Amino acid sequence: MKIAVVNWRDPWHPQAGGAETFAWEMARRFAREGHHVCFVTARAPGQSREDRAEGVRVVRMGGVFTVYPLVLGWLLLRRGRFDAVLDCQNGIPFFTPWVVRRRTRVLCVVHHVHDRQFGVHMPGWLAAFGRFLEGPVSRWSYRRCESVAVSPSTVRAMRERLGWQGPVHIVPNGVSIARPENIVKSREPRLLCLGRLVAHKRVGLLLDAVADLRERWPGLTVDIVGRGPEEAALRERLPEGVTMHGYLTEDDKARLVAQAWLHVSASQGEGWGLSVLEAAALGVPTVAFDVDGLRDAVRPGETGWLLPEGTDLAKGIAAALDELDHTYTVKCREWADRFSWDRSAERLTALMLGRDPGPGWEER
Repeated sequence: MKIAVVNWRDPWHPQAGGAETFAWEMARRFAREGHHVCFVTARAPGQSREDRAEGVRVVRMGGVFTVYPLVLGWLLLRRGRFDAVLDCQNGIPFFTPWVVRRRTRVLCVVHHVHDRQFGVHMPGWLAAFGRFLEGPVSRWSYRRCESVAVSPSTVRAMRERLGWQGPVHIVPNGVSIARPENIVKSREPRLLCLGRLVAHKRVGLLLDAVADLRERWPGLTVDIVGRGPEEAALRERLPEGVTMHGYLTEDDKARLVAQAWLHVSASQGEGWGLSVLEAAALGVPTVAFDVDGLRDAVRPGETGWLLPEGTDLAKGIAAALDELDHTYTVKCREWADRFSWDRSAERLTALMLGRDPGPGWEER
């Protein structure tokens, strides 16, 4: 097949996150199977207009907002070239059904519903416009298309908050983090926060909890891995015991994650929570709030703890540290081993070919 993977950013973009990982892991596997794949995305300052990596042609154009009309124009000029389009929605989809042929199979990939997050990142009028595009306009534009969600939470949110009517298939994230050897856990509690530093991740809640936790565990430390627009503001208020590492290579990240006692996510909502799966693969359980996506990625009592929204995060982490034992490590690894990028790519390929993808995440 000739496949266009359309995503807001590529994995080399300075603000890349889990959505970019999903799109790229799919694209590279499609190419590995012999399909012709074009990854169409925005262009960050300093990035080239075109690249080729792992058999995938990467085409970049436009910025945060201009990427949408530019990609539509690019596809319109090439509307007869593609058999399938993977249209990845990051709050707002690309509305590719408007410009491709009717017989081109379009799959709309939704990681999570953004309606409540638009107001966190945008002024009121722009947030309202974003909700209009994500809701009524998207619902109408993709009414004849099948859709893909990464978790049951996302399916529920699409149905209840966006009024989505068409078929939605679950294709989960995989995990590819390598397990380093000879890792020794620190004698004092060590917490980790992994992910993009953006407002809705609420990393500040973890910083606020550190002082209370260090009263009981004076040697407790926190490692924060990631980058994003909130980084400078967070660095200005770092309490004692907290280290911000910024970007790390995959090997360095894996070694740091493996040394942690707990992974902490204070996010107000995710599509899934890829960082939870990466931590679990290294035997590290997660403390998170009981919100969309994270309630699917964390299995309470086995791979972590889910706190009701509004719970004091320091108390929640303290309770988790009191309960923590080796069984969580074993259960975390067993859980992560159930997820595979290869299986997810196989499901998407079947959908693009119009075939039944077979039993999915919700049936395992």
